[in-house]
Amino acid sequence: MRSYDYARRTGVRELGWDDCAALAQRLAEDIARRDIGVIVGVARGGLFPAVEVAMGLRAEFFPVRLSRRVAGVVRFGHPVWRTPPTGDIAGRRVAVIDEIADSGESLDLVRRATLDAGATCVVTACLVSHSWADPSPDVVALTSDELIIFPWGRQIYREGTWRPDPELEDALRQHQPE
Repeated sequence: MRSYDYARRTGVRELGWDDCAALAQRLAEDIARRDIGVIVGVARGGLFPAVEVAMGLRAEFFPVRLSRRVAGVVRFGHPVWRTPPTGDIAGRRVAVIDEIADSGESLDLVRRATLDAGATCVVTACLVSHSWADPSPDVVALTSDELIIFPWGRQIYREGTWRPDPELEDALRQHQPE
């Protein structure tokens, strides 16, 4: 299975840790107005902003995991559940947080599973959303159709060396002028 359709992106934007922290603070400010008591973070990349928001709001935190990937390589056309929502969210108002909404499919699956687990209200939130995400998140800190490079996804460790992530290298090649 091929990776995501990176050619659809318009430009490249590299975010640093401080950029992501500032975006997470924007999410926290919006989420705070919604009387949310539980943050559900979508592993892997969504855990970074979700923990930041949960810590900032002193909210309960629970991770979930679904992915199209196995060992970092895209293997499935649609997200597959690895760790579903916990029953501890029953009767609670929940914000589901991921780092990016591309198609919107993962966030929607987590939203529905969180409601099925008994949450009374679910708000979806992302640091970044592409304009084509459908459904789009309820709360977004940045809307951009650029290829977003997060600080936690730039390199992988292989054979004793830190190297650029091959998927990211391929995505960047699609954005280089010919």
